[in-house]
Amino acid sequence: MRRLGAVMLVTALAIGFPGSPPAEAHGLGIDLDSATIPQLQDRMARGQLSATALTGAYLRRIRDVDPRVHAVLRTDPTALAQAAASDVRHRTGAVRGPLDGIPVLLKDNIDTREMPTTAGSLALAGPPPDADAVLVTRLRAAGAVVLGKTNLSEWANFRAERPTSGWSAVGGQTNNPYVLDRNPCGSSAGSAAAVAASLSQVAIGTETDGSIVCPAGMNGVVGHKPSLGVVSGTGVVPISSEQDTAGPMARNVVDAALTLSVLRGAGPDPFPGPESLRGKRIGLWRLPELGPDVDAVLTGAAERFRAAGAEVVEVTPPHQDRLAELEMPALLSEFHRDIDAYLATRRGPRDLAELIEFNRTHPRERSCFAGQELFERALAAPPTTDPRYRAIRAELTDLARRSIDDTLAAHHLDAIAAPTNPPAWTTDCRRGDNDIIPSSTPAAVAGYPSVSVPAGSVGELPVGLLLTAGDRQDFRLLSLASAAERVLPARRPPRYLPTG
Repeated sequence: MRRLGAVMLVTALAIGFPGSPPAEAHGLGIDLDSATIPQLQDRMARGQLSATALTGAYLRRIRDVDPRVHAVLRTDPTALAQAAASDVRHRTGAVRGPLDGIPVLLKDNIDTREMPTTAGSLALAGPPPDADAVLVTRLRAAGAVVLGKTNLSEWANFRAERPTSGWSAVGGQTNNPYVLDRNPCGSSAGSAAAVAASLSQVAIGTETDGSIVCPAGMNGVVGHKPSLGVVSGTGVVPISSEQDTAGPMARNVVDAALTLSVLRGAGPDPFPGPESLRGKRIGLWRLPELGPDVDAVLTGAAERFRAAGAEVVEVTPPHQDRLAELEMPALLSEFHRDIDAYLATRRGPRDLAELIEFNRTHPRERSCFAGQELFERALAAPPTTDPRYRAIRAELTDLARRSIDDTLAAHHLDAIAAPTNPPAWTTDCRRGDNDIIPSSTPAAVAGYPSVSVPAGSVGELPVGLLLTAGDRQDFRLLSLASAAERVLPARRPPRYLPTG
């Protein structure tokens, strides 16, 4: 579960892991798997690295590695031109910030004016949107290189009752790079798998409940679900404006924090760097339903936290059964409202009813799983003006916030820690997902921040540790996650095993 030592790492890069191409960028002297944005920017400032060379290295890696993973739907044909413009800024002292010249992949439910935005559906596979999403505008203004778009679970996993995560009619099935017949989890599957396979420095995912943090955990990377409203949702294909948020995915916490500082688009970067764990109080939320191997990873993380000076107390946040009962009815009403509003801005089906009919008449939309039960239930759900819906959403949000706030207060905690995910299940279109993962729900419903960091593995399969804190505590939580990352050091490169 630990990182390879320095000597072993150099050896591994020289000879390669079994079945896996090393992540070294040939001719640049960079290990893409371990390099951080500050390290890359330092080399750019010294004239030892260009954004063009870095972008070219990632494009070559997509060409060579992605045929195994199927994480990247398309690359942006202007990526090298974007990088060349960044090189000019670096030479003339006009650098726009830490993301200038850094390649970024976008989940394909985030609008881009020059590339299609499909949400994985053939219904949106026509002309691109008329404008970039607000978050894309912020990335471009910061000088980031928009490298391309990643595959996702079609409609962000909000179509069928038993979907297969990482599958879309547009992109097919994304594979977990650790073991290729295993699932990458969640709707941001392509973003997480791409980062894990070192196909980009960072990627942007989106989450309604679990779709950033679960794929981050299952693919051995860092994923941050921001507090609701920190990142603009304008130009992102919706499920629910009451819960949806975009957020960064990276191989280390500092890259995620630097990316969030750009996505939020307000003021200087408040990320203080890693805190010491000494004196911190962490609530340990065990989830025995994820199995004894996952619990052993959680126990090991707690032992490391205690050795670093943290106090760890066991907790069980309340109201979880009621949250599970109320969440879907609320989301169904919100999806009908929000998807109709979004579809009205695009060419193709104009509302949810037309979208349902499109799926019925296009066989490729049913080539992995045929169901669109959530679409049909949403069409019949009470409108968001209905008092029944309003009562459900009010109770749901209140209980989610109390489940976190009361637990933090009762035990004087800095954060709650829980397992992010079980070991990746085998991908199976007929069976669908096997993803009973309750740890993401309180923060997702409350609109509070959460972040997953690699915590260990069950065999070859990564397991993440999910940290949750109070509203708008994003950068304080990321600082704590950075300290946890240093104590746990659990990330290791994938080996692209065919099965396991």
